[in-house]
Amino acid sequence: MTVVLFQLLSGFVWGWVVALVALGLSLVYGVMRIINVAHGAFYMLGAAVGISLYEPLRSLLGSAPLAFSLVLLLAPLLVGALGALLEVTTLRPLVARGRFAMTIVATFALMLILQQGAQLLLPGVRSVPAPLSGGVELLGLRYPLYRLALAAMALLLLGLTALFLYRTRFGLWARAVRQDRELAVSVGIPAPWVYSGTFALGAGLAAAAGWLTAPVVRFDPQMGMDILLQSFLVVIVGGLGSLRGAVVAALLLRVTEGLLTVWFDPVGARALALLLMGALLLLRPHGLFGRQEAPA
Repeated sequence: MTVVLFQLLSGFVWGWVVALVALGLSLVYGVMRIINVAHGAFYMLGAAVGISLYEPLRSLLGSAPLAFSLVLLLAPLLVGALGALLEVTTLRPLVARGRFAMTIVATFALMLILQQGAQLLLPGVRSVPAPLSGGVELLGLRYPLYRLALAAMALLLLGLTALFLYRTRFGLWARAVRQDRELAVSVGIPAPWVYSGTFALGAGLAAAAGWLTAPVVRFDPQMGMDILLQSFLVVIVGGLGSLRGAVVAALLLRVTEGLLTVWFDPVGARALALLLMGALLLLRPHGLFGRQEAPA
């Protein structure tokens, strides 16, 4: 029972992390119709930038939780700004010419460049201590406190993102551009800057997830590859462009995988979880919420 509870909680925690990354991926596709292969690199950059900032800030502030929280604000902003710059310089010319297929090649090249840049910034494997120590007693199981806090912070960021998309002018613009770009431009909506903001938001969400998981996994320039593949699967199963579907599919994937780990080795559990997600696609070819309009 204790093992089942531990794996269930771990799947739940990682489900929110994958949901946060997949949300950014789904948002970029939903608004821009771009498959962002570099999305996992932004997740990795969130950890890289965070590790670079954390120790100086902790020494300056004298508080690990405060320094960690400040980095959680700074890392997504910096990575999001980089994402906006890359969108303007690399992707915007391709989108303007209607060469959407080339954006896959461009984002793949960006992924390789960012990975090499991170390798120069932080050579070797790095780690960062968790800002919260101790654990919580749950039905006889002592579960790490930070992992529960990680899930709570990811959920908070998802909620704030939803509010931003539903309650701000930018969210309204993004939905308008998604539905009919030419009509949106004709009424004065700056579609190119909506694209830049959307790409920056997606990159920032991935970076936030990367920094949140830095105390749990070791930093490596390739660390974004696995979560990128999971996020692609989650976006497809949830329904292309559906933000709600991305969240539901992420939780379903990771909780299922966590439970299967009780009876199978990690590789077998991952394979079975992927097979189950594939079966869902056979039952619902458009995804869980693919037939419904996504908010943005």
